[in-house]
Amino acid sequence: MRVSVLGGGSFGTVIAHSAAARGHQVRLWLRDPQQLQDMQESRQNRKYLPGLELHPQLQFSCDLAHCLEQVELVFFSLPSKAVRQVAGACRALLPSQVMLVSTTKGIEKDSFRLMSEILREETGVARIGVLSGPNLAREIAQGVLSGTVIASQDEALRQAVHEALVSPRLRVFANSDVYGVELGGALKNIYAVASGIAATLAPGENARSMLLTRALAEMSRLACRMGANPLTFLGLAGVGDLIATCSSPLSRNYQVGQALASGQSLEAIVEELEQTAEGVNTIEQVKFKADELKVHMPIVQGLYAFIFEHRPMPEVIARLMHAGASEDVEFSLMWRQGEGT
Repeated sequence: MRVSVLGGGSFGTVIAHSAAARGHQVRLWLRDPQQLQDMQESRQNRKYLPGLELHPQLQFSCDLAHCLEQVELVFFSLPSKAVRQVAGACRALLPSQVMLVSTTKGIEKDSFRLMSEILREETGVARIGVLSGPNLAREIAQGVLSGTVIASQDEALRQAVHEALVSPRLRVFANSDVYGVELGGALKNIYAVASGIAATLAPGENARSMLLTRALAEMSRLACRMGANPLTFLGLAGVGDLIATCSSPLSRNYQVGQALASGQSLEAIVEELEQTAEGVNTIEQVKFKADELKVHMPIVQGLYAFIFEHRPMPEVIARLMHAGASEDVEFSLMWRQGEGT
């Protein structure tokens, strides 16, 4: 296949490298000419994935039209704030039967649009999918055994992504619940921030287990209210991604939580990280959406109070521990009622 990957961050680079290693014709689009020159000379992404020798057949370009010429499959691996602009620029350049896949785990600020919705709006393309799951880029780059999920209503698209990425070290699973898979990828970033805070404050394994379990309940509660299948959250794109992102120091959102708990300002953290951590923006967006829909999300409310209202952490923890009675297992209730109440 002719494949293009838009975005030269860590995950976009890994996707491009993996598809090239499968024998596909792959072009990686970069916005920064300086990064382009460095990657062409070094055959590495020294900014985000130093040490990974990129496949010799992988091509790099800053020319969007060149990258999209006769392309069959396009991965959007951009920060959420850049997806709408780049997708709009692609509209007149995309072939008629092209397939688009978002790998961005975020929610657009103010509109609460998911990336697949933005791609459909801005490009007019009907064949759209979402790639999600426990996909820490550095581990995939190192050949650590991993699994990912491609969600789409289009069976041919799911098969194309499988052919583009599957390898002895990466298994590709399929799902038709695009909304649930995409929401799972976006929402877990919130709880990765919370997990980083918890790890720094060192409350113990009991507390960490409670945090992860209640995070899963909150994620599925909101997603179900918005039309997703709650059972999606029992798969790799739900609990699988949650465990990986909330347990690993490789997670950028986990790193943000650690830094916040250590007393650093949000501005200083973002500047030092030099990569997008979608969780902070998602906390704000989800807090307002939960208020609007009257969905009970105490962890989200607590994080918002700590980060944006500057409430002391002991006060936030006290609120969480006195949040009132709640069902332990909610999936069966959601499935019967069709909503997360």
